[in-house]
Amino acid sequence: MFQQLKNIDTAFKHIKTFSIALIAACAAICAFTVYKSYQFVHEGQQHIYILANGKALEAFSAGRKENIPVELRDHISMFHYYFFTLDPDEKVIEGNMNKALYLADNSAEKIYSDLKEQGYYANLISGNISQQLTIDSIRVDINQYPYYFHFYGTEKLVRATSIVTRSLVTEGYLRDVERSDNDPHGFLIERWSIIENRDLKTENR
Repeated sequence: MFQQLKNIDTAFKHIKTFSIALIAACAAICAFTVYKSYQFVHEGQQHIYILANGKALEAFSAGRKENIPVELRDHISMFHYYFFTLDPDEKVIEGNMNKALYLADNSAEKIYSDLKEQGYYANLISGNISQQLTIDSIRVDINQYPYYFHFYGTEKLVRATSIVTRSLVTEGYLRDVERSDNDPHGFLIERWSIIENRDLKTENR
């Protein structure tokens, strides 16, 4: 009889141990399932689908911090493109300048006003001169704030009889501002100055 009770007690201990192990395994499986479900949902939220011309194109969302160097360079590139890409048309010049001046503070407006007073834009219009900008490189220091940058580019002044090539080097700082339609990257160029803008060569057309 005692042997039978001992067997029952041993069996009960085995069942108890097995039950605890089973409950622990079920809890682990549930926790793993919840974790993977959350992970899949989070990964799914990183995918963005854009409908263009009847086709769904996949894009990926990313944090602003990851894209800061790219956005800074593009902001600097846009500003310089609008400021230095000019045609002999007053409306084109004003349109480009308005776009450029939304991206920078009054340091850019001062340079624009100085050039205007010197008759630079009037000379472009009267001489039928087009000014084109090629971006060579942009260096940005993201380890300091406001972000310091150097811009290196080449200007071409296309006249009826010649093409003048100039080097262009500028510097300035960028700080964060609110994004808007006029400033999609949410940066503002400050203390902008032209370090170098000299003729490199002149070619006959």
